[in-house]
Amino acid sequence: MSMSSSRPYLIRALYEWIVVNNCSPYLLVNATVENTVVPQEYVSKDKIILNIAPKAVRDLQLGNTVVEFNARFSGKSFSVSVPISAVMAIYAIENGRGMVFSDDDDDSPAPEDGDNKAARANLKVVK
Repeated sequence: MSMSSSRPYLIRALYEWIVVNNCSPYLLVNATVENTVVPQEYVSKDKIILNIAPKAVRDLQLGNTVVEFNARFSGKSFSVSVPISAVMAIYAIENGRGMVFSDDDDDSPAPEDGDNKAARANLKVVK
């Protein structure tokens, strides 16, 4: 049985945890992923860091397929749209606590019946 990506659920949970702890959530985004809409003048080495704290954005939507919000960059309003697959990390800027996602987090196939090796848990240590 295949499952949907866990990434959007983890992003929402970590966002809430960071905000409840009076910290500012930031996203590290791969700006080269198709359909990523971010202000290109702030992209460095194909990545951009976005402050998604409640006081920094408007109309934040942490959906299952996309993160969307409006923000100001150098005083100019900009509508940001980031596919969930482009989110590389979410963390608190104050202390760096959060989670980094690998490219293959949700790409592993579901184990097939009778395949003992594939049926074993595949867990990663998260620090």
